[in-house]
Amino acid sequence: MKKQFRCLCVAAIVLTLGLTSFAHSQGISGQTYETIHYRVTRTVALGAPDRWDYVVYDARSHRVYIAHGDRVTVVDGRDGRIVGEVEGLPGGTHGIAISHATGLGYTDDGRAGQAAAFSLRTLKIVKRLKAEEDADAVILDPTSGHVFVVDGDPGTLTVIDPKTHRVVATVHAGSKLEYAVAGENGKLYVNGVAKKEIFRIDTATNRVDAVWPIAQCEAPHGLAIDTATHRLFSSCKNSRLVVVNADTGAVVATLPIGRGTDAAVFDPSRKLVFSSNGQDGTLSIIREVNADTFVSVGTLKTALSARTMSVDPQSRPTLPGRSRYRRDGHGGISGRKSGWQAAAAHALRARIAQAAVLGPDAAISRGRDVKTRLAYAAVSARPPVLEPDAD
Repeated sequence: MKKQFRCLCVAAIVLTLGLTSFAHSQGISGQTYETIHYRVTRTVALGAPDRWDYVVYDARSHRVYIAHGDRVTVVDGRDGRIVGEVEGLPGGTHGIAISHATGLGYTDDGRAGQAAAFSLRTLKIVKRLKAEEDADAVILDPTSGHVFVVDGDPGTLTVIDPKTHRVVATVHAGSKLEYAVAGENGKLYVNGVAKKEIFRIDTATNRVDAVWPIAQCEAPHGLAIDTATHRLFSSCKNSRLVVVNADTGAVVATLPIGRGTDAAVFDPSRKLVFSSNGQDGTLSIIREVNADTFVSVGTLKTALSARTMSVDPQSRPTLPGRSRYRRDGHGGISGRKSGWQAAAAHALRARIAQAAVLGPDAAISRGRDVKTRLAYAAVSARPPVLEPDAD
């Protein structure tokens, strides 16, 4: 993801899935499927600098790592508290990978063509390693334990062994690359953005062992995987999401999504695929009915340029229950307690963290409704917390 949009304010968004109210969408053979509804539960103002990129949620620590200009900002995913920052990356950060086995995280300095290892405990950089020009996405392969840095423009991947702090290989794909995802089967899959294709890499040999065309996908950007059904989900700049068989490369399905996608994620607990669409400011939601059937089940309005995301499929509401909202005397939002917690105990919930950038109009808005209107990208120093209505 080479481009980073400039803005006046950056915010992290947390969305909560509530299965308490539904519309319905019609799928194959007239069958109806429940439309999924998300609500904004919290916004976290990240402040300067005014550049951002990938968002990575780490389930073990409940931390959200956000590539944020010349640093990585770390947020506690449970309460929205900013834990700290990984600093000293003037060329701009893009991807993040977490290796608990070594106690290290990895990010990049894109302009310098470097990868940087940092301590998960102190968030201090402990090692810098040479990658290639346009170092971008960073992925941990759980099978090999290696970290793969996607070098976008050169079409290579730099392979790092976290145990030795060494670059052990360079994988040559031959054309410009975008995001990658690990298959948990000794394979890594990478979007080939230049030629509408997906590369499969054997992480034992560090060689490309398959190249699959996805002709319907213009400039594939986001990539996610369902490791149970062996399905890849590639989100495309021509407002399509292409589902690909991760074993054979066959295209299984193509579905509509919003404009300006830059990330795709899969929630294995609820069998949902998401595409964050920055140009529209929407989140497209698709249900995996089975390995060969996929249905669009909702579109959530987020914020213009909200284009990257991560998912916590195991989350539940962690904040005090509040439901109905009114404006307070200072134009903010306040709420009264209600009994929605009991109902929530019987509902499945998930969180999606999105990085959103406010445009100039939002940043200069000054009115009693500004915090309400910009609930998922608040400009206030103390952003509101939104949770589900009781009804």
